[in-house]
Amino acid sequence: MVMSTGIGIGAAQAAGSTLHEAADESNRYFGTAIAASRMNDQQYMNIANTEFDMISAENEMKLDALEPQQGQFNFSTADQMVDWAISNGKQVRGHTLAWHSQQPGWMQNMEGQQLRNAMLNHVTRVAEHFEGKIHSWDVVNEAFADGSSGARRDSNLQRTGNDWIEAAFYAAREADPNARLCYNDYNTDDWNHAKTQAVYNMVADFKSRGVPIDCVGFQAHFNSGNPVPSNYHETLQNFADLGVDVQITELDIEGSGTSQAEQFRGVTQACMAVTRCAGITVWGVRDTDSWRAQGTPLLFDGNGNKKQAYNYVLDQLNSGDGNAYEGDNGAGNPGDPGDPGDPGDGSCTVTVSSGESWGDRFNTTFEVSGADDWVVTINTGSGQSLQNSWNADVSGTSGTLTATPNGNGNAFGITLYSNGNTSTPTASCSSSDGDTPAADDCTVSVTKTDEWGDRFNTTFEVADADDWTVTINLGSGQSLQNSWNADVSGSTGTLTATPNGNGDSFGITLYSNGNTSAPTATCTTA
Repeated sequence: MVMSTGIGIGAAQAAGSTLHEAADESNRYFGTAIAASRMNDQQYMNIANTEFDMISAENEMKLDALEPQQGQFNFSTADQMVDWAISNGKQVRGHTLAWHSQQPGWMQNMEGQQLRNAMLNHVTRVAEHFEGKIHSWDVVNEAFADGSSGARRDSNLQRTGNDWIEAAFYAAREADPNARLCYNDYNTDDWNHAKTQAVYNMVADFKSRGVPIDCVGFQAHFNSGNPVPSNYHETLQNFADLGVDVQITELDIEGSGTSQAEQFRGVTQACMAVTRCAGITVWGVRDTDSWRAQGTPLLFDGNGNKKQAYNYVLDQLNSGDGNAYEGDNGAGNPGDPGDPGDPGDGSCTVTVSSGESWGDRFNTTFEVSGADDWVVTINTGSGQSLQNSWNADVSGTSGTLTATPNGNGNAFGITLYSNGNTSTPTASCSSSDGDTPAADDCTVSVTKTDEWGDRFNTTFEVADADDWTVTINLGSGQSLQNSWNADVSGSTGTLTATPNGNGDSFGITLYSNGNTSAPTATCTTA
């Protein structure tokens, strides 16, 4: 895979003439949901094929469709849809592996450990069947209650134990290690809602403990009683800042004319403004195909004509008003794209190649082109850790590694302990325009402070610069729980801190996991 630093879209770019072509200019996807029952509709399939590059099955990959009898799986219809998408150059979102709704009758009548085992078996069997064909899985769908409680939904799955969600994620990762794993829900669009906060806290907890979650899906079903909230961009950005991608997964907006079009534009603009917003999926092709057909909520009318909302979305995608998505939108390992960092002049790219694999470790090589003063950010998979490197200076041990030249050219490599995860890491490249920052441009002092139970605080004081980047190296087992007065990315291994307008002193809280040694840190300036 080849990944380059993302840059804002310039006015000189060629305008995309379809939704997916326009979205591709910022390395995002634009998708739709289709139904098997409409695959013989020529107009419907022509629109789906022409305009969209990400496909979700409306119902054909849900629990009742794939496992109608316990242990007896029926993949024929879902296979047909997935094969059509792939043969037409599209990617697929898998919807959904674990959900309280649309369970087959046999599962509805289960409870306790028997239900837990049946759920995990379903997750494993389905994810294994489609391994390598799915861009993102909605591993768990709609697990939180509506209203102001912020509680989990009282479902039969929830009653198997509060850890059922993370158990499903672990099972999905093992079964399909190269797919992105998402939590998906509705009414999580307003940052101030209790449900939004509850999901946010769950994702933050998962990231701090290494539970394998790569993305959060926002269904985004809007109408006059539930319009696009004014803080929608804030919501997406706050989740992205946890170190996960955000995806708009089931977008539809009831209405018509300019009002509807402006709301579609606003959602698109919000996604484009968030670097880790991977793409948008609308839930249906034409208004008459929608589950909310009476509300005419889509981009094409019942006759297949483009609506005003379509034109507003296309114009927004082509506007250059936003940031390029930094992750891997191909079929490769999702890893953890991390924060984009300083893009420099955007003139370098890095090619990642898997190498030898043996026993408990494997090699990966990197080839940089377009610059000699590069910084390569490497995102390792869950459980992986650095054993060795060559032809570059590599800092960090797990999570995010940073590589810089050491005089041995622009090709280098690393050996990783796999810990059962042999997925190839991802990488991005930035260059500093011929000015590699010197490590002594600024200094940072590190002070370990309060300590209690399973965590402790560390504070950092930066001197001699205001445009600093502090690289924090955590000890073995430690992970980030909280931070203040700086923007901090990463969760284990190597963290990166940058100013957020609150001065040059900041701090972090770390889960110790038995290791209470203070982290170390270095400072560079832009």
